Amino acid sequence: MQNAGSLVVLGSINADHILNLQSFPTPGETVTGNHYQVAFGGKGANQAVAAGRSGANIAFIACTGDDSIGESVRQQLATDNIDISPVSVIKGESTGVALIFVNGEG
Repeated sequence: MQNAGSLVVLGSINADHILNLQSFPTPGETVTGNHYQVAFGGKGANQAVAAGRSGANIAFIACTGDDSIGESVRQQLATDNIDISPVSVIKGESTGVALIFVNGEG
């Protein structure tokens, strides 16, 4: 693949906890999910990965916590050939998470 240039991405990193539901609950109602997954996300991380897949050299400026989620995300970004040397690890903090609920309509 031809090199698409170099790019620095500044943005967020988080873990997306995604739960698929048939429908969203009404007040007081309990519903069960039919599929659960954890995926790495964050607008900045998603942009860095997409740009890297286009062949660009990517450096990513962001922060994670010093937890296992942050370590896993940093390892995956490095596996995706993203320069993570500008990613700061904040001692004593947790990496961000997003709770995403998807109903039957998508």
